[in-house]
Amino acid sequence: MATSSIATRNGEREIALTVQVWKEGASYVAYCPELDVSSCGKIAGQAKTRLREAVALFIEEAARIGTLEEILAESGFERRGKTYRQRAVLIREKIRLTLPAA
Repeated sequence: MATSSIATRNGEREIALTVQVWKEGASYVAYCPELDVSSCGKIAGQAKTRLREAVALFIEEAARIGTLEEILAESGFERRGKTYRQRAVLIREKIRLTLPAA
């Protein structure tokens, strides 16, 4: 996992987001779990570039219609000055569950 920073055009606010990349068939998928936005490309770099564009458009549109603050709060971000940071994760672990027979 990597993080990617997205800044507004006027440079007033900044946010760091997670980028996950995996391969599906012949394509690479780039995904931002915090905002549930994804994109794809023929190579990993292209998928990441397209994801950055998709997230930037998502953020711009949310700001335009006045829902950006609400979306970021629901996604676990807190505003600190000119940056948004995720709330601290206190515990991160994996659990195993048995799936019902299909």
